[in-house]
Amino acid sequence: MGKKQQKKVQNQEELLKTLGDFTSKENWDSFFTIRGSDDAFEWYAEWSQLKEPLLSNLTIPSSNDAVSAKELQILVPGCGNSKLSEYLYDEGFCNITNVDFSKVVISDMLRRNIRARPVMKWRVMDMTNMQFAKESFGAVLDKGGLDALMEPELGSKLGTQYLSEVKRLLKVGGRFICLTLAESHVLGLLFPKFRYGWKMGIHPIALKPSDRSSLQTFMVVAEKENSPALCQISSTVDQSSFGGLKNQVHGLFQALEDENKIRADYSSGSDITYALEDLKIGVEGNLAELCPSRRVQLSLGEPGVSLFCYRAVLLDAQKDFGPFAYQCAVFLVPKTRAHEWLFSSEEGQWAVVESSKAARLIMILLDSSHSDANMDDIQKDLSPLIMQLALRDFDDEAQIPFMAASDGIKQRKIVQEITSPLTGPIIVDDVIYEKVDDNISRLFASEDVIFRRLTFQRTESLVQSEAVLSKEGSPKSLADINQKIGQSSSKSKKKGNQKKSGSNVSSSDGFSNDLKVDHSYLASSYHTGIISGFTLISSHLDGLASTGGTVRSVVIGLGAGLLPMFLRKHLSFAEIEVLELDPVVVDLARDYFEFRDDERLKVHVTDGLKYVKDAAHVVTNGYENNVSEAKVTSSNGNSILSSAPLKSTEKIDMLIVDVDSSDSSSGLSCPAADFVEESFLMAAKNSLSDQGLFVINLVSRSQAIKDSIYSKLKSVFPHLFHLQLDEDVNDVIFALKTETCITEDKFHEASQQLTRLLNLENSPWGQNITEATSKIKRLR
Repeated sequence: MGKKQQKKVQNQEELLKTLGDFTSKENWDSFFTIRGSDDAFEWYAEWSQLKEPLLSNLTIPSSNDAVSAKELQILVPGCGNSKLSEYLYDEGFCNITNVDFSKVVISDMLRRNIRARPVMKWRVMDMTNMQFAKESFGAVLDKGGLDALMEPELGSKLGTQYLSEVKRLLKVGGRFICLTLAESHVLGLLFPKFRYGWKMGIHPIALKPSDRSSLQTFMVVAEKENSPALCQISSTVDQSSFGGLKNQVHGLFQALEDENKIRADYSSGSDITYALEDLKIGVEGNLAELCPSRRVQLSLGEPGVSLFCYRAVLLDAQKDFGPFAYQCAVFLVPKTRAHEWLFSSEEGQWAVVESSKAARLIMILLDSSHSDANMDDIQKDLSPLIMQLALRDFDDEAQIPFMAASDGIKQRKIVQEITSPLTGPIIVDDVIYEKVDDNISRLFASEDVIFRRLTFQRTESLVQSEAVLSKEGSPKSLADINQKIGQSSSKSKKKGNQKKSGSNVSSSDGFSNDLKVDHSYLASSYHTGIISGFTLISSHLDGLASTGGTVRSVVIGLGAGLLPMFLRKHLSFAEIEVLELDPVVVDLARDYFEFRDDERLKVHVTDGLKYVKDAAHVVTNGYENNVSEAKVTSSNGNSILSSAPLKSTEKIDMLIVDVDSSDSSSGLSCPAADFVEESFLMAAKNSLSDQGLFVINLVSRSQAIKDSIYSKLKSVFPHLFHLQLDEDVNDVIFALKTETCITEDKFHEASQQLTRLLNLENSPWGQNITEATSKIKRLR
């Protein structure tokens, strides 16, 4: 490179530094004013490098013959003062419309070309909002424009708006030719935007010998198809030929591999979430027509176009759901309820459709990004998006009704927020629900029952533990409850009926300071379910109780300590050990849920997986482990046993696994995956007494994951039972070690035996356990 050329490049680089923000019109006006009209600035590549690939891609076949250069309408957005359009014009492509938002450069370019190229058009226009009719062009040629809009600090807002315009303006068979550095954040927007109904390829632009140290320019070509087909992205990029540009090319190959995998998964029928643009071109049929039983998951909204983005499900009612009160309706689900079976499962969603009386229901599942918005703002934001999903004969003047599921909470008070090094952010809060189980409403004197909850933010959609707060002595006897029922003129008929408003708690915010955790009642239905499963070994428990024996119970996962405290209170002959990995959780259980350990109930800060495997080894080999208990001081000054001693050859009668997974992305929220591996399950079986019971609280919305876990359990244990809780994600699994077990026709008798052992035979809690027992089913 000569000295004159080197100085020119240096001056260009210095001038570009004055731009700062590539998306600022004022900056570009200044840039072009300083530069002048005669000194063209070329992004990425010169005409000599672009001529051959451009001309080959601008010869676009139509339904009949190839479109001639004179006929082809070409749009060049963000044209600047590049000579690219002039070169194309001189090659015979006369119908070129150049667009830029800088008046300075458009004026300069018009003066420069008015005589030599009189047919070429120049327009001052924002490329993210162009005033052209749809399908006006056969080609859109972008030379660095998308890259300029995609400044990492600014996000994808402008890029999204621009690519939507490109898709709108191209005719069927037209091509978007994008010259780009192919950075990962650009491809992360570009590839998904041209997914359905586009044939796409990416190709390298040859570097000049003098530019071997420069960044590589690529040409992405997206051709608009006449059908909503999904194709793999083709590529002529050879990774081995870019020796000095490995990082740039590696990023491209990774983005290409990821996108093609998504496309392959979608083509094979995997769970698909469509963009609204994809649905409008017919990937799931004609949206303007009602298609009974059609269910489509989609995303609504785009950065810069709407205030928020939304996860949605479109459901066209099944044929037998009519008659309909609404042609189309929207159902908003708050973040706190989005995990519920009713809104997260396909079966539950159809139940909502049926009750809504809407021919088409669009369910919107809100998340944490909507936390600070009120419902009016969300409704205004959604309305124009929803109108695009309305049926053909919907009256444009009519209003689409918005329905909403309450988050179920009338009042909430955060009691404690803390971050644990192991568990992450944890919240303890007190809540008053809008609706409560009618059993609870009859048991407690307050009109508004207060619940104290423990929630891990890593699985914030699942409440880890939930206790009822009550004044001492407020729970009633069964006789008191029956008297109240007899005197009541109206009562709830099922779980979830509306409670009366008002409260007789003492504090002004609805929360009393003199309430305590009631350890005689289990507020969480799955805890009641776990207890009901003891029916399967009630004869064994009765034998231990009658002979003065002890039932050795191990609970992995303390939570708020509610289940162990209930067992301690009601199973007087039980010796309970709780294994908890996180000392912060132990502190919270003690400080806010009145968990207390003693000689019969001990908590150990230890790894439950290792404990069970060690226990299995001890009982199998018949020697005592030398591990000793060591007391450590927790953050609040409490003493906690840091490890759990193993008792010589003493087997476990009840082993309960009640832990969450730190990574629920696999689809398994509870327990952690290690607790359902065959090696652990075998250790669990070996650690049990001959009549022992193994219990797992399983939380997963994937039937495939559940089936896999069932299969593993069946390979280890001879008898499996489970309790699927109504409208809940919890599936409590019970596994027996013994080859012979109780038959289902004996369940009722066994449940009565269990309630006697728990001293609950005259208690409404005993009735709850009996009711839960009736729902336990054998897994065959």
